[in-house]
Amino acid sequence: MPQPREAPGIVSPFAGMDVPWLLRLHAQARPEHPFVIWAPFDAPARVWRYGEFHDRVGALAAGLVARGVRPGDAVLIHLDNCAEFLLAWFACVELGALAVTTNTRSAAAEIDYFADHCNAVAAITQPAYAELVAANCKKLRWIAVISHDPGSPLPAQPVAKAESFDSLFGDSANRPRRPTDPFAPCSVQYTSGTTSRPKAVLWTHANALWGAKINAAHQTLRADDVHLAYLPLFHTNALAYSMLASLWVGGTCVVQPRFSSSRFWKVALEHRCTWNSNIAFCLKALMDQETPKDHSFRLWGTAVAEPPVFAGFGIKIIGWWGMTETITHGIIAEADQPNTPMSIGRAAPEYAIRIVGEDGAPTAVGDTGNLLIKGVPGLSLFAEYLHNEQATRDSFDEHGYFITGDRVTLLEHGAIRFGDRAKDMLKVGGENVAASEIEQVVITVPGVREAAVVAKKHPMLDEVPVVFVIPAAGVDKAAPDLADQILAACSRSLADFKRPREVRLVDDMPRSTLEKVAKAELRKMLAE
Repeated sequence: MPQPREAPGIVSPFAGMDVPWLLRLHAQARPEHPFVIWAPFDAPARVWRYGEFHDRVGALAAGLVARGVRPGDAVLIHLDNCAEFLLAWFACVELGALAVTTNTRSAAAEIDYFADHCNAVAAITQPAYAELVAANCKKLRWIAVISHDPGSPLPAQPVAKAESFDSLFGDSANRPRRPTDPFAPCSVQYTSGTTSRPKAVLWTHANALWGAKINAAHQTLRADDVHLAYLPLFHTNALAYSMLASLWVGGTCVVQPRFSSSRFWKVALEHRCTWNSNIAFCLKALMDQETPKDHSFRLWGTAVAEPPVFAGFGIKIIGWWGMTETITHGIIAEADQPNTPMSIGRAAPEYAIRIVGEDGAPTAVGDTGNLLIKGVPGLSLFAEYLHNEQATRDSFDEHGYFITGDRVTLLEHGAIRFGDRAKDMLKVGGENVAASEIEQVVITVPGVREAAVVAKKHPMLDEVPVVFVIPAAGVDKAAPDLADQILAACSRSLADFKRPREVRLVDDMPRSTLEKVAKAELRKMLAE
């Protein structure tokens, strides 16, 4: 494991600390304070207080050691949101194993690749995915299955040739002890792999602690905050922005199986939730409901600051930008000051940010360029891409800046607006067009719930934009009026080469991580 590339003699901010230290700290200081509140769809909430949670993590870590898991071994955690996910993650991290969290929407070939690439020795999953894991991960020594499928209305089916998750627990008195090393490997998340094979983003314990501390600071979290988390825990957003940040301050994290618009306010009111990290897809769904006047939310975080379309909630929304590789926000809006609406914030003080053109020169205010970010690998940036030294090297430029693949625009006073992923830029008759610019116009049209723009091949112009639209509740997608209104709005707001050539009204769209639209699938639909 490469150490962070720091000058000799520099003391790490997490010297003598690791993730088990942080959990133990709060278990000893406030054992009766709620840490995790599991809020299933079909049963009353289950409260895990710090002391009890710490004890059960120790028991599971002891049991994993008894089952042959050793420091450095990789364990797949292929679970939807549930308390067992967090117990498994912390237990692996405590004994020194790699907690490898995988997207539960992964196909058979992807699961096979994940397990083989990280050399997983075991997997913890749920009944719905057990057969998929067993059939495609042949080198595993064993598979353990939890007793339920989180969020499913159907009872879990029994699984043959798999162990019960509950049978893994040992005695917390035998929890493993190992030397504290903040730069020891901690966990792995696989990237989406839209342009190449998914890369395994490796975090150290220092990375996880950095995410906990800096996320908590950016979000102004306190010990009395209650963070509502429904985004998938296998992703950095819920794992670091919500759960680890709550742990840093000794706060509470309410975990739901997934987003449910009909259950959102009930759960938020029941547990007096004060913070929520969300995405536009979910906020749009909540617009169909009345916002309760007696809620306790003080802040929401999402992709952009203070979007006018969501002003009706009456809750301050801060924007941010981050990646699995950055662990926290490299760009963040202000929690206690006004922000530029629709910006993602300003450069976070913990990083160095550059915005450059194709020639490497800095862009001027108002121009769009490539986003680069500099930090310390293994601390404020990921340690490496596991088993892929070439990809690790290629992801940094000659000045040590990480190449994000995102394009952004520098605004006045240092505010930054997100442009697009480089792969989501369209080339229309020689003109560069950001899909997000078109989407931001379409989403303002009454009757539009969600919009996604992708490129369609064109014999003369190379590419032209096509917009897929999910109508709002109660809007008939068979009616031609909505498509006409969308095209009219684009004509008023966009240059002619940016206007969609086609509007496709659909009931739903393919999804990837964080309920983001899987645009690669939409492109395939157009090609077909």
